[in-house]
Amino acid sequence: MSSAAPTAPDAAPEQAFRLADQVNRRPRATRLLAAVRRHRADLLAALIFAVLAGWLTHGLWPDPGARILALNPEDQTLYEWFLAVDARALLGDFDLLTDRLNAPDGVNLMANTTVIALGVLFAPVTLLLGAPVTFALLAAGNLAGTALAWYLLFHRTLRVRRMAAALGGGLCGFGPGMMSQTNSHLHMTAQWLVPVIVWLVVRLLRAADPGPDTPDQAGNTRATGPDRRRLFTSAAGLAGAISAQVFIGEEVLFLAAITLLVMAISYAVADRDLARRALPGFAGGLAIAAALALLVLGYPLWFQFAGPQGVADGMFTPAYFSADLSSWWTLSPLSVAGSDESARLTTGPAEYNTFLGWPLLLVAGVCAIWAGRRRLVFACVAAGLVMGALSLGPEVVLGGTRTAIPGPYALIGGLPVVDGALPMRFALALLPIVATLLVLAVDRALRSSGPARRLVPLAVGVALLPIFPTPLPTAGRPAVPEFITGGHWRQCVPPGGVLVPVPLPTPKEPWPMRWATAADAGFGLPEGFFIGPYGRGGTAAMGTFKQPTSALLADVARRGDQPAIGDEQRRQAVRDADFWGASCVALTDDAPHAQALRATLEQLYGPPTRIADAWTWRV
Repeated sequence: MSSAAPTAPDAAPEQAFRLADQVNRRPRATRLLAAVRRHRADLLAALIFAVLAGWLTHGLWPDPGARILALNPEDQTLYEWFLAVDARALLGDFDLLTDRLNAPDGVNLMANTTVIALGVLFAPVTLLLGAPVTFALLAAGNLAGTALAWYLLFHRTLRVRRMAAALGGGLCGFGPGMMSQTNSHLHMTAQWLVPVIVWLVVRLLRAADPGPDTPDQAGNTRATGPDRRRLFTSAAGLAGAISAQVFIGEEVLFLAAITLLVMAISYAVADRDLARRALPGFAGGLAIAAALALLVLGYPLWFQFAGPQGVADGMFTPAYFSADLSSWWTLSPLSVAGSDESARLTTGPAEYNTFLGWPLLLVAGVCAIWAGRRRLVFACVAAGLVMGALSLGPEVVLGGTRTAIPGPYALIGGLPVVDGALPMRFALALLPIVATLLVLAVDRALRSSGPARRLVPLAVGVALLPIFPTPLPTAGRPAVPEFITGGHWRQCVPPGGVLVPVPLPTPKEPWPMRWATAADAGFGLPEGFFIGPYGRGGTAAMGTFKQPTSALLADVARRGDQPAIGDEQRRQAVRDADFWGASCVALTDDAPHAQALRATLEQLYGPPTRIADAWTWRV
């Protein structure tokens, strides 16, 4: 061979680079494939939960902008507006006091269930595809995400079999209360952080427990001491999860905290040695978590309760939102075996929180007796009884009739923060509690070799079958006017200015808020659907006072009668427009009694200008 013959690197250096790249890539691909194989069961569970969530919300998917949840369209309109306002954070146009509703006073976003964290996280989807698409994604994603999070907690923390964990996760994510709250209450169904919080509390407890005293080489006993590193990381993680949940849904965090408190006390009673060993470190870890969370949440919480347009009380009457005792053993109308007649036992289709049905309650009770792990079961039963009792409100109601028997809620009613949560929503805590009892029982059965191996899972399956959810009812909704979707609104109101839709939005008829949603909250609206300090003495109320002109226009829209308009009404119309800071009044062709409204507006503001499918008046 000639010495002048080129070596392989000299002859084809690019080939050498390709070979090296293939060698580097191969381990990555191998590791990825190995990870998929290792977690294939968990990935399969996630896929099943996602498919089920998509099927249950499939009525929204053909065209989210043209479909709406038929059982609670008002709240869906509100939450889509929230998502549009939250998305403006991506544009650098966001504040906890927004001026895009209730002009000129604005709306305190912390005092409303604005799911800020979700809105900001999904801002790219909202700005690209619209808030209705984001709403549909979150409605389905909250169900699947909650189920998956509980599945992972059951499997990896309780160390139960995957089948048992999947049954428990499915109940937590798709139980009657969750399906009911999915009727537009995004802040209540976004519970996928709750299992994370539970895991971090358990991790904190384990880190704080020095373990039983162990003898050293000299025969003296001593404790190993808490794991300070894990204790601090658990506390820091807990602070982060709590802070995130506050900006998703404070009520869910409140309910989780009450449940965990009852369970912790019950567990301490059942295991006093653990309480004695771990309490100092556990309490210290909780103090660290609270301090870290307060650094993040101090100002937002102050803003919520004492800031502009903030409210420090709940606006709903606890007696009205109390669970009917008979609803506990009744099946939800949103379940396969439910009946529409049972809807009379609650306040509305978004509050079927207690409808577990007698088969599930019976089987859960038997599982609690048989499941083993007595300390955890005792804590679950105690928490379930407390939360279930609190859901009955200040007075027990049975079959729609008030019994005059005081409910346990009367003991805590009126306390700060407590009245902000509806009593019947305390029942939502029963889903993970009952699920835990079922999971423990099924796991014990699967580990046995006797008849229980088949009988217990079969009994649990039979109890769960009647509450299997049905798809949420949906309906069509009118298209947003071309005046908005085509961007023509910019011809009469500058971005960030105030547009007055006729009729104006109200809590019962918030439909004009869809205009602002479709425009990515690019302009503000007077009045609207929100919580603000407009009750007696500055207490919380839904919506605000109507100005004389908006009341006049609302009456025309409702009745179609054309009122007599004089100089006083015209002067008042000018004063109201000045009060709102309005640039433009708009009436679209699809408004109720549009002809009567147009004639009234012409008398108030003069001749209109036609823009697309709207009549407009500059004011």
